[in-house]
Amino acid sequence: MSAPLTLADVEAAATRIAPHVEATPLLTAPLLDEEIGFRLLVKAENLQPIGAFKLRGAFNQLLQLTEEERRRGVIAVSSGNHAQAVAFAARALGVSATIVMPRDAPRVKLERTKALGARVEFYDRLSNDRDAMTRRLAEQDGLRFIHPYDDPRTIAGQGTIGLEIFAQTRAKDIAPDAIIASCSGGGLASGIALTLPLFERAPQMFTAEPAGFDDMRRSLESGEPQANAALTGSICDALLAPTPGRHTLPILLACGARGLAASDAQVEAAMRIAAEHFRIVLEPGGAAALACALIERERFAGKTVVVVASGGNVDRKDFAAILERAS
Repeated sequence: MSAPLTLADVEAAATRIAPHVEATPLLTAPLLDEEIGFRLLVKAENLQPIGAFKLRGAFNQLLQLTEEERRRGVIAVSSGNHAQAVAFAARALGVSATIVMPRDAPRVKLERTKALGARVEFYDRLSNDRDAMTRRLAEQDGLRFIHPYDDPRTIAGQGTIGLEIFAQTRAKDIAPDAIIASCSGGGLASGIALTLPLFERAPQMFTAEPAGFDDMRRSLESGEPQANAALTGSICDALLAPTPGRHTLPILLACGARGLAASDAQVEAAMRIAAEHFRIVLEPGGAAALACALIERERFAGKTVVVVASGGNVDRKDFAAILERAS
């Protein structure tokens, strides 16, 4: 990154991607607020055309390709949401896309990625080096790599969510005390963090991760990058990056962000609450921020908290089973 990312980069991204993404609603549930003891607002990014916020960063990257890069095509690595976002944006812009996906990627994400016209190459999380495989394919076919989180263009694109949160809360004369965003490598949270100066009183930024895969939480506490001990083992397939991004962590450290984590059972409970109180479908990774808000109700008592519902791509049968277990 030649120069530090700023709010101006996010604002430029918002103008660039506006024709291609949805301005998603900020949902409320007054009865739930009474139950949990604080005001909870849910930014429904699961309502994007591909069911996840990743579309913002993907379009901000692909819209800045050179003519030569557009001709050659792009490549991405993802368990599903970034895969769909890149495939969707590539199809919309007439660019070919190759996606490197783990063999255990959720079926619904794999099928939708293929349906969007992307070529899919598989790897095994435990036995294959996905990064080496991706580099080999990129070099072999001359493809431009579209990073899921650790690229300034991706970060700026995801940060447009923060612009919308600011505009929507200001329109309702609401001053958020905290914003919680699900976190894998940190592209979403760091992008939103860039927009905090817009607020008269900046909300506290929190990241939300699966318990046992909370490398960002530990990195924010120590001030140095930390790694996860395992690569698999959580239902939150979208949040299993092994380490924070080299661009994302400094942004989050600079704004004083803090990390939260939730167990799989707590995430499943949040998926049920999202369905019952907000009438939305969330995948496990997409419900992590909501789960963290709910388990931290003492911390947030009497405050106003915005959580980003980052994705809703979950298999019907899996969703039904989760709701049954969480009831």
